[in-house]
Amino acid sequence: MRFIIGFTALTAIALSAAPASAQDYPYCLQGRQWGYPGNCQFATYQQCLATASGTDSYCGLNPRVAYGSQPQPRRPYNRW
Repeated sequence: MRFIIGFTALTAIALSAAPASAQDYPYCLQGRQWGYPGNCQFATYQQCLATASGTDSYCGLNPRVAYGSQPQPRRPYNRW
């Protein structure tokens, strides 16, 4: 009986949890170990620097944030 109650409780918790949403953070830990664009999970430059401290890595801008969706130029309207 305890098993059924425990299983039911765990199932309810698992189903009610919100799914993780992907987010593009502005700073990436980059270097030989991380590649490009790198580990892009830093909201501030200071967070990135603290993680890079003592390693052979550096911090850079996330290209998805910096160069993400560029507005497309509008074509002129030709009535002819």
